[in-house]
Amino acid sequence: MNFTDESINHARKLDARDELREFRDEFVIVDPDTIYLDGNSLGRLPSKTIEILKDAVERQWGERLIRSWNEGWIEASARIGAKLANLVGAKPDEVIITDATSVNLFKLAGAALKDQKNRTKIISDELNFPSDLYILQGLIDLIGSGYTIEMVTSGDGIQINQETLANEIDKNTALVVLTHTCFRSAFVHNMAFINQIAHRKGAYVLWDLSHSVGSVPVDLNGTEAELAVGCTYKYLNGGPGSPAFLYVRKDLQKKLIQPLWGWLGSKDPFSFNLDFMPAENISRFQVGTPPIVSLLAIEPGLDLHLQAGMDRLRKKSMMQTEYLLFLFNQWLLPLGFNLGSPRNPEIRGSHVSIRHPEAFRISKAMIEAKKPDIKVIPDFRIPDNLRLGIASIYTSFEDINRAMRRIKEIVERKTYEQYTGERMKVT
Repeated sequence: MNFTDESINHARKLDARDELREFRDEFVIVDPDTIYLDGNSLGRLPSKTIEILKDAVERQWGERLIRSWNEGWIEASARIGAKLANLVGAKPDEVIITDATSVNLFKLAGAALKDQKNRTKIISDELNFPSDLYILQGLIDLIGSGYTIEMVTSGDGIQINQETLANEIDKNTALVVLTHTCFRSAFVHNMAFINQIAHRKGAYVLWDLSHSVGSVPVDLNGTEAELAVGCTYKYLNGGPGSPAFLYVRKDLQKKLIQPLWGWLGSKDPFSFNLDFMPAENISRFQVGTPPIVSLLAIEPGLDLHLQAGMDRLRKKSMMQTEYLLFLFNQWLLPLGFNLGSPRNPEIRGSHVSIRHPEAFRISKAMIEAKKPDIKVIPDFRIPDNLRLGIASIYTSFEDINRAMRRIKEIVERKTYEQYTGERMKVT
C-alpha cells in the first residue's frame, strides 16, 4: 500500500472505491464537521439501536413487564454471545455476554489459578491494560498464597518481543494474562505462538480482546485458546458501559470453577436451592441478573460487523492506518511528532498512537475547536500519546485526511498554546 497523493480529492476517490462505504450510513452522524477518531474507546451509535431500545423500554418493559423474561430476556446473554462468537472464531456455546471485562477477568483468572495446583507464577507485560493488572493484584491479595506476577518489559514502549515473552513461561507458570491488542500502541500479540508455548509448559493463557474484537480477526478455536474476555462498547458499538463477554473453551467449561457463585451461574436458578451447584455449560460463568436494556443494545452493532465481515474490515483497517501513516510522515513527522505504534501493519491494530510533548493540549485544541475550524475527537493517553482510532465500519479516508490536516494546522499555528494542561476526569 503505497500512497503518493496528499489531496482531499484523492481521499474521496479512495472512499468511492470502498466496498464497505455504505455501512457508514447505518450510524448516527450528527455533525459532518466533527471527525470522530475515538471508536477505540466508545463506538458510534448504530441507528437501529435507537429502535431496539425504544422497543425494549416501551413494549418489552412498559407493556409486557415481567413476562418479557420468558419472551427472550433470559436467553439474551447466550443468544447474543453466540453471535459474538462468530467474530472471535469460537463456537456459539463458548461465549456469553455478562458483567464487566474486569469482573470477567477476575472470574476466569480465579478459575484458572484454582485449577493449577502447586504453580505460583503469573506472567503479563508492561503494555497490558492497567485494570487487568489491578485485578490480578487484587486476586493475589485475596487468596494470599505466594503467587507472583512477572512483568515482561518492552524495549521501546511499543511492542513486546514474543520470544522474550515465551522464554518467561516455565513449569511454574500457572497463567499468562495478555491484552491481545495493546491499548496504548496497538501492538498485536501472536496469539497462536503464545498459546502453543504456554500449553507446552502446562500454563493457561487468558486473553483480553477489548481492542481486538471488531477490528482485528481473532481465531480462538484455531489457535487453541482456552480463556478470553473483552468489552462490547469500543469497535462493536454496544454503547457506554455495555456488558462485556467471556469465552471458555468447550472442554474446560465443566472443569473450571469460577469464584463468584451467583444464582444465574447455578444449574437450576429457579429451584432456589440453598447450596450452589454450578451449571454444566458456559452459563456457570454468569453471576447475577443481566442488565437487559444495555444488553439488547449490543446486538445491532454485532449484526453490522457480521454483515461486513472481519476479513473485509481488517483489509480496510490496514489500508486506512497505512494511509494515516503516509500523511503522518509527510505532515507531522517534520513537526516534532513520533510514532507510538508499530510500523508493520501485520502487528498493528486499528488505532494509531502518535506522540508529541504537547499531545494533551493538542487534543484539547482538536476537540474544542470553534467554527469554521473542524472538530476532531481523538483520545489522549499519558504521557504524550494521541490515539487515533479507526473504526473501518464507519471511518472514511476523508475523515483521516481532514483530521491529519487539522492536527498539522494546530501545531503549525501553535493553537494549542491557548489551552491549559489541566486534565479532565476522563481523557
